[in-house]
Amino acid sequence: MPYSKLSLDNYLPYRLSVASNAVSALISTAYDSLYGLKIPEWRLIWVLNEDGPSTQQALVKRTGMDKVTISRAAQALAKRRLITRAPHEHDGRSHHLILTPEGQRLFNDVAPSAVEFEKEVLANLSAEEINTLKDLLRRVEESALKTQSKAER
Repeated sequence: MPYSKLSLDNYLPYRLSVASNAVSALISTAYDSLYGLKIPEWRLIWVLNEDGPSTQQALVKRTGMDKVTISRAAQALAKRRLITRAPHEHDGRSHHLILTPEGQRLFNDVAPSAVEFEKEVLANLSAEEINTLKDLLRRVEESALKTQSKAER
């Protein structure tokens, strides 16, 4: 007999996925048309701006994106000369990705739009609700990562 108490519309993984897809679609369309950036490329630019030079492995951990997505985004950004690669001082197989001055200028151009999109998406929430939402999402992420880590052992 099927499990009848579970409603897809109330199932947390589904709700998170649908909400994420809706927000990503809105932002992706704007970033692509205005700046020629895909979401993974924008995330890399933002992380490199915030954290400084990083390895692809560190970017996988920081962004939650897989290696292939990071690699493709990095290649696209390097082709546009928005990032550059530098040898890793301790690991000859690895390298650091570094935001170029052109990449920094693009970040500075895009960041105000990113903030504005966030404001629009969250416009129906109070400041307290926004803080609560962000805190809850961090806690859900932490719990999921802990559960995943246990399952991998």
